[in-house]
Amino acid sequence: MPKNCLFLVLLLLAASSYAQVKIGIIGGPQSASITETNSIAGWQNNTGRFYTNKSGIHAGVMAQIPFGSESRFFFMPAITYSEKGRNFSKYLTTQSADTVFSYKTTSSLLTQYIELPLNIGVKLPLSKSRKNNFLISAGPYLSLFYNGKYTLNQNDQVSDNTGVIHIEKVNKTTVLEVGKKDDSYRTFGYGANARAGFELGNVTLTGFYSLGLDNLYYAPYKGTFHHKVYGASLGIWLGQTKEVVVVKDKDHDGVPDKTDACPLEPGTAITNGCPDKDGDGIADKNDKCPDVAGLVKYNGCPVPDTDGDGVNDEQDKCPTVKGLAKYNGCPVPDTDKDGIDDENDKCPTAAGTAKYNGCPIPDTDADGINDELDKCPTVAGVPDNNGCPVIKEEIRKQVAFAAQNIFFATNSATLLSKSFEPLNSVAKILEENPDLQIVIDGYTDNTGSLATNMAISAKRAEAVKAYLVGKGVPESRLSAAGHGPANPIGDNKTAAGRTQNRRVELKLKQ
Repeated sequence: MPKNCLFLVLLLLAASSYAQVKIGIIGGPQSASITETNSIAGWQNNTGRFYTNKSGIHAGVMAQIPFGSESRFFFMPAITYSEKGRNFSKYLTTQSADTVFSYKTTSSLLTQYIELPLNIGVKLPLSKSRKNNFLISAGPYLSLFYNGKYTLNQNDQVSDNTGVIHIEKVNKTTVLEVGKKDDSYRTFGYGANARAGFELGNVTLTGFYSLGLDNLYYAPYKGTFHHKVYGASLGIWLGQTKEVVVVKDKDHDGVPDKTDACPLEPGTAITNGCPDKDGDGIADKNDKCPDVAGLVKYNGCPVPDTDGDGVNDEQDKCPTVKGLAKYNGCPVPDTDKDGIDDENDKCPTAAGTAKYNGCPIPDTDADGINDELDKCPTVAGVPDNNGCPVIKEEIRKQVAFAAQNIFFATNSATLLSKSFEPLNSVAKILEENPDLQIVIDGYTDNTGSLATNMAISAKRAEAVKAYLVGKGVPESRLSAAGHGPANPIGDNKTAAGRTQNRRVELKLKQ
């Protein structure tokens, strides 16, 4: 890659010997960030919002190669050194009983790249001499990872009412690794960039924005990472700006006045500079249908197509009925009138839908509810239960009774032995009713911290689930969740109410 960069520099220097080709230097400040997406629960609130932009610089060599002696468009390649990355800063304090835990973490990720922007640009003249212009360019870029480091600073502190108990500081710098492995950075990258600003003689003042389109980092977890950079550049062209020969073109249509048949009206080269509103290559002054594209054969008008099906009347066997070219302008047969032609309709005599190849929506269990609306498509049910059989009231009562007799050791998720018999009855019900599923919800009273209550309620729900799985109930038929002190059924201000709120609920569904 370094050899390729050197070759491109030499090529740009050689090109500068030709008229209107410029070589210059460019550089300035920039601000970079990394857009990260992942599936980590709560990441944006707990981590993502603490990242900030990282300041850096860019510098390199650029070129400007016109597409023609009179063209406003240019090829604008460059070779630049660019600093990217992001910063992180987070301060957190937590308290447990009389002990206070606090820590502050700051980190800095610096990545350095050699980049090759390959832009196409256009100049909008600000002066008659065209030495002063408004410049816009955009295009892709390629990048090579050059170097990088990650710096971590962490200050942990534990204290109580008597003062600081323990302080621990971490200050570590790690050199970044490259390659296709966890916690490594991609060697080669690519993206898109855009630039706009002013060219004043041999000086350019521009702002730019670039966005990485590749995944720059192989994380130890599932996620994507893209560079995002914006900044400002000062550029200086080396040597004198060559004066551009101005060709007279009053209507600015790209056709010189000396060859323009309509020098005061913008047109096209095909029509010798005259207007052509419908773009059919026939000048409006000679076009009998100047607002509709047509053919020379019809003096600029289209071939007649009475039914508007795209098949002209000369070849259309059904000229007054819209059809298809495949059927010489006639419609495709559709016996059952379901909008699907007979060639693609597997049920050509019964109206259906495209999703089922022209057949009606199936009803596998023949309960009068089609499979798309039936939540139990293989077992006959009733509309009031979305196509599933009605759950017997006796079963509901048995499960509710079992839920009221689930007990745990104090401040623990360990089931007491007197819970086994009720749970065994639930396992038997599920064995005898293979279409039933159970939702297990754990709850606590409001004593203690929310985090502790959420954790123990989830563990107790999972303990019930694990017991039922151990009794042969497929895990796919069970779901468990902890809700902490949510949805109280008793008064948390009384001991009896708090006892009611410490519970596990079992809900049947199909």
